[in-house]
Amino acid sequence: MRPEEQFEILKENTAEIISEEELLSKLKKSYETKTPLKVKLGLDPTAPDIHLGHAVVLKKLREFQDLGHEVILIIGDFTGMIGDPTGKSETRRQMTKEEVLENAKTYKEQVFKILDPEKTKIKFNSEWLANLKFEDVIRLASKYTVARMLEREDFSQRFREGRPISIHEFFYPLMQGYDSVALKADVELGATEQKFNILMGRTLQKEYGQEPQVAMLMPILIGIDGVKKMSKSLGNYIGINEPPGEIYGKVMSIPDEILIEYYNLATALPKEEVKKIERGLKDGSLHPRDVKMALAREIVKMYHGFEEAKKAEENFIKVFQKKDLPDEINELYISKDNLNPNGKIWLPKLLSIAGLVSSNSEAQRLILQGAVKINGERVENPLDIDIKEPIIVQVGKRKFAKIAIKD
Repeated sequence: MRPEEQFEILKENTAEIISEEELLSKLKKSYETKTPLKVKLGLDPTAPDIHLGHAVVLKKLREFQDLGHEVILIIGDFTGMIGDPTGKSETRRQMTKEEVLENAKTYKEQVFKILDPEKTKIKFNSEWLANLKFEDVIRLASKYTVARMLEREDFSQRFREGRPISIHEFFYPLMQGYDSVALKADVELGATEQKFNILMGRTLQKEYGQEPQVAMLMPILIGIDGVKKMSKSLGNYIGINEPPGEIYGKVMSIPDEILIEYYNLATALPKEEVKKIERGLKDGSLHPRDVKMALAREIVKMYHGFEEAKKAEENFIKVFQKKDLPDEINELYISKDNLNPNGKIWLPKLLSIAGLVSSNSEAQRLILQGAVKINGERVENPLDIDIKEPIIVQVGKRKFAKIAIKD
């Protein structure tokens, strides 16, 4: 494909490209020399699962692959032991090598739901960072000033408020930037919040006599709450490895106002098709519920296939529109050791043991909000309950369990 055509495809749905002129120039040079661009994405495996927010960048990488370019996925096993300070109000806990590698294993399994494994090079940045001598580190540190480091919003805010900034945190952007030097990267991708770190790569490449990489910044996907960025810690995420029914149900919970954003950033539908959907929502010819169901079906299909998407939709209709029970409910047996002397069990404790909530306090809050049902009947007080026969417990709209006492 001609460079101008490639450029139009790659530019779609990006937040910022630094710079567009450089990207087009690199694409032209690549086309003329028949040499693919080296396109880099760094991932620090500080959490084991990939969600749709991460997938926004991975989908753009796949576009580069489909256009014939070389994609290099850097697993930050070395930088991950520091942890990216971006957006953090305090120094984060340093992870062990074992924790990072375990998370990296899960990352590698999940990224190939999006990327082409045969066209993806995976590198661990310990390959070059662990081999730097102390004099190399000093030389690297000399390339940047403390004043410029403090231009970062998270660092400057902590400095103004008198909160600690550890020296090792300054090395994170330097190390990420050095990854680009080690690979001679042509393009680096990341979310908009990674702008400082990615621009560091451009700076260091110039310092080391290389042609600077293009920074391609992708928008941050809003979480299913419609308010904050998608994040596992905030609980507003959709993991690409979650069960099909869970993904479908979570998509159905997003606010109508961000539907088009999800179509643009979380699916691979053509731009014209998305614009047609947007027009239909505006003129009332399409109902938001139907548009949302189509979105849920599309996202489940991307990560689990057509048949699973179909089953997830059928189950959703059965449970939430027809008010039936799902076809499959986890069956759990509770030991008698958990019962009170009167032979009953405190409901919040039961929900915690069953794994339907993360804590007794969360269980009490959900019960008081009317989000818990036993055998289809809403329970609004955290009572002791008697389980003489198996019961079906429902928490919220999507969590069910059939619970009995083990003899």
